[in-house]
Amino acid sequence: MSLTPSGGRTPRQVLALADDLSGAAETAAALCLPARIVLGPAATRSPGAGRALVVDLDTRQRDADDAARIVREAVRGAGPGTVLLKKTDSLLRGNLAAETAAYAEGAAGLVIAPALPAAGRTVHDGIVHLRGQPLHDTDAWRAETRPAPRSVAAALDGTPTAVVPLTAVRAPLPELTGRLRALVEAGLTPVCDTESDGDLDAIAAAALGLGPGVRLMGTGGLAAALGRLRPGTDGPSPVPAPGGVLPLLVVVGTAEPGAAAQIAQLTAAGARHVALPAELLAGAAGPVPLTTGPDDAVTVVSVEGSRGIRPGSARQVVAGLARTVAAVPYPADLVLTGGETARRVLDALGVTELLPVGEIHHGAVHSRTADGRSVVTRPGSYGDSGSLLRIARALRPYQPLVPPLIPAGPPAQVPAPRAEFTAPHPPPPVSPVPQGEAL
Repeated sequence: MSLTPSGGRTPRQVLALADDLSGAAETAAALCLPARIVLGPAATRSPGAGRALVVDLDTRQRDADDAARIVREAVRGAGPGTVLLKKTDSLLRGNLAAETAAYAEGAAGLVIAPALPAAGRTVHDGIVHLRGQPLHDTDAWRAETRPAPRSVAAALDGTPTAVVPLTAVRAPLPELTGRLRALVEAGLTPVCDTESDGDLDAIAAAALGLGPGVRLMGTGGLAAALGRLRPGTDGPSPVPAPGGVLPLLVVVGTAEPGAAAQIAQLTAAGARHVALPAELLAGAAGPVPLTTGPDDAVTVVSVEGSRGIRPGSARQVVAGLARTVAAVPYPADLVLTGGETARRVLDALGVTELLPVGEIHHGAVHSRTADGRSVVTRPGSYGDSGSLLRIARALRPYQPLVPPLIPAGPPAQVPAPRAEFTAPHPPPPVSPVPQGEAL
């Protein structure tokens, strides 16, 4: 079963809905279709045959009722024959129960595959595992206000579900399709156990075989499986780059220790680092001045949270960070880590749509704005210590970094000694590992 039907019929169009921007970008890249990313919520329209429209509904931080309403409105805009995909967080965060119930309204059925094998996130007996450990036994929810759910069914809280074990997922395709159909007709939502991308390929093919009335729900891994079902995929449409090389501004919206290691590798290669105190960002009515300029080839802006971030102030910190970045008086390419940070920065800049170019490493998606500037988005929980360096090298393969100016007075952070930042050095290996997203 394919996104391109046999017999010369028109290729199917895909409407994908995500609850944050980094997830939307990950989905757009994974689908390997000519795509647009819309920063919604906004009225959805037909993406066109063989194309994808991915909408960031921006519901991760909203209350459950508002999130459900936005999902309902987005689904109403889907045209006949559209393949519908609801992108979920691989750690089951967000308004999962409310959004799932809203997404399922009016559907012939719903098939859920919440695994992301590329990031070590699998599902066994209906329980999400993180590198072999049940999610509820890890600290992946340490930034959340409630404990992690003990199963996918518990996270859905009220949606009637049935686990589809690995033996059924790996059965011949007609058998898996028949099992899914029987569960859907019985009013149950299949939750598919998954260990590999091959398992996701089978689930996607079987779900498409149930007909256009059945909707899909899962991570970027399921989106990638859908993309692999389209033969001769062309990937995203090329977007011309602007003339010249713009400064690169890396915005890190987390105070987690893993982010500090990522910044350290980038500054050791020559990037300038500006760490802004969390309390200053949260309390400022306007932008916080940055001691950087257009001659700094790569600048990292982060949140300095050594004294911790006051409970309940995370959104104010992100808003202050966004205002600060938007006030930079020169055009720059952007690397934005964390879905909330990325969305608030682009909102402050007035960006409403992105065109995906490709993926630098898993979850680090390179897109362009309408005027051709580069924007890389990446979830805060992805990437090892070399992630930011690898992204910068991909965007600036031949540009050495300019030594930074040392600001007057006691510096918040003193840059490490520099190594020349050029293309001939191979990029460090990147294996996505969960680090937790504070902002």
